[in-house]
Amino acid sequence: MGRARWRRVGSTLWRVVAVWAVSTLTMLVLAGILPDFKLQADDGDSATRIAVTAAYGAGAFGLLSALVWPLLVRALLLVPALVLGVLAFFLNGSLLLLALSLIPEDRGEAGAETAVVVAAVMSAVASAAGGALAVRDDDAYRRRLYRLADRRKRRGIRERPGPIAPGTVFIQLDGVGHDVLRGAVAKGLMPTVGRWLGEEGAATHRLIPWRTDWSSQTGASQLGILHGSNHDVPAFRWYEKDTGEVMVSNRPASAVELQRRAVRRAGDGGLLTVDGASRGNLFSGGAEQLALVLSMAARRDKKNRSRAGYFAYFSDPANAVRTALSFVAEVFREISESTRARVERRRPRVGRGGLYPFIRAFATVVERDVVVAAVIGDMLAGRSAVYADLVAYDEVAHHSGPTGPDVEKVLRRLDRSLALLAQVAEHAPRAYRIVLLSDHGQSPGETFRARYGLTLADLVRAGCGLPVPRRARRTHSGAEARAAVRAALRRPVEEGAGEHRPTHHAEPIVLASGNLGLVSFPDVGHRMTREEIDRRHPALLSTLADHPGVGFLLVRSAERGPLVLGARGAEVYLDEEPADLGPLADFGPGAADAVRRTDGFPHAADIMVNSWYDPCEGEVLAFEEQIGSHGGLGGAQSRAFLLSPLVLSAPVADGQELVGAEAVHRVLRRWLGEALGPEVPVTVAEAPVPVNDPLPEEPVGTAFAAADPAAQDKTR
Repeated sequence: MGRARWRRVGSTLWRVVAVWAVSTLTMLVLAGILPDFKLQADDGDSATRIAVTAAYGAGAFGLLSALVWPLLVRALLLVPALVLGVLAFFLNGSLLLLALSLIPEDRGEAGAETAVVVAAVMSAVASAAGGALAVRDDDAYRRRLYRLADRRKRRGIRERPGPIAPGTVFIQLDGVGHDVLRGAVAKGLMPTVGRWLGEEGAATHRLIPWRTDWSSQTGASQLGILHGSNHDVPAFRWYEKDTGEVMVSNRPASAVELQRRAVRRAGDGGLLTVDGASRGNLFSGGAEQLALVLSMAARRDKKNRSRAGYFAYFSDPANAVRTALSFVAEVFREISESTRARVERRRPRVGRGGLYPFIRAFATVVERDVVVAAVIGDMLAGRSAVYADLVAYDEVAHHSGPTGPDVEKVLRRLDRSLALLAQVAEHAPRAYRIVLLSDHGQSPGETFRARYGLTLADLVRAGCGLPVPRRARRTHSGAEARAAVRAALRRPVEEGAGEHRPTHHAEPIVLASGNLGLVSFPDVGHRMTREEIDRRHPALLSTLADHPGVGFLLVRSAERGPLVLGARGAEVYLDEEPADLGPLADFGPGAADAVRRTDGFPHAADIMVNSWYDPCEGEVLAFEEQIGSHGGLGGAQSRAFLLSPLVLSAPVADGQELVGAEAVHRVLRRWLGEALGPEVPVTVAEAPVPVNDPLPEEPVGTAFAAADPAAQDKTR
């Protein structure tokens, strides 16, 4: 035992000396290149003296980075996360200037701008060297990651009697449809997934599609997957007449309320109630370990630790520098790609200016890096169940389309993250089963506004006999990443995104959720029937149903129940088991069941509008500014995937189809039970309290690890 300990000490000292030497050499090279950076006295020094000065400066900078940097980041924890990423450059430069000031006889000197550059390069080189040396020693690699993952605890994994059951890691690739994943594997874009599917040998995983609910978006799907119920979630955003509020799935206050309702209806806390961790999700899943969970961002008191994940990640200066550099590179990459799309006059195309390049960089770099690091920490801490959401593909596909070179680059980088997690699993204290899944797909197509020159709200106003603006209003994207950015910045949630709020109480409220639209009349306290709508606005339903950009409408008949309306007077009464599905026929199997289920929701809109769909091309017309959309019926958006290890039982029997997010929840819960035993349900009395009540304190013992810089690509 003593000999092994001394061997570890010797190995650690060797790595410290090696990194110090590499840092010293880097400082010497930079001093020779940069005119404002010197390591010698004004009258010159010998080569030996300059080398000693560089070693002194590199050592001081290394010590300051290890000791002072975490304290700086903790002091700046209240600074918005995106601002903290930018400040990383300047803070690191300040540490370098401090280190140079400690060199005897003032032999170290650098300009402020030069110090920022030197510090960034030295941090990246030192991290790469340390990571490369640690990878050569499996035990050292695991110990290094675990120390970075749980610096606050600094203790080993607690001993458990008997054999340790395998843990399960669920990675959600937001918006990646079944066919997109298949295509990416076939093109060699995702070699890690390809190996799991047997592209280079025996398969270790099975891949199946699953069909979403009518509301094919993250709010409904993830709520159902994590909490077992997405009842009464008719869309991404909807109006509730009983409260007079617009619920939006990615608003923190709405997310808290939706989670509370799901827990009460399902009768238990969620998928992750037993030793679970929730990372980067809209909802907690009942996990004790929470980081970057949107439903926690609604809390504003001093106990709020929902952003502790940023501190845990950025407390390593090398992480901060690499992510900040990658963030800047991604911003310029997006500007370049959007400029190329305009020059080449690609169609369809939506605006990608303003803050979008920064939102994209947040989703594809910051969110990905922080969440992946969190999952690594969870695995090395030996947690039983982890669920994490990576939103990079979904955000880019909304603006670039579900296929093409732009999203292919994102898929490549996501696969590298999966490869890193698979590598870490080999060094974790327990076996891990990695399950990959998506919450929905995306369907391509131009926007409703681009094709017809008006928005859905304009069409509704015309059908009601109300004045229509001469110039159609732009309906902003409501993608998940936008709300995550605003939560990270601690900015108020955008009002009016994807919605038309009337100036008069009697005017309709029109909301957009991808290619699904919702029309509600706020001055009527109940859901209006088809007969009431016809009496009030005789031309409205026919105006909508006969428009070429509309696929079908759902209204409710006072006499015959749920009614689907289509062009040229087509009517389908869903409670009467129609032989002819009329306008629903093109939307594939299960469309009638999905629409019928939504009709039973208490907060279904007075009129539900699904856009036109081309079954040959798979295209829809989004009511938002998105050329890759989801939220309704039509095409790939409703065809998600589930990729699971063969050691787990089959999700469904041969010949059967997995339908609905709640069914996916039951499958995932069964798999956890196979490894860990039955979950312990939470009674309704133990459900989370309403939004207006004080929230319990969030556990802060989150574990994060810094990703191996050699394994996770940041800038390509």
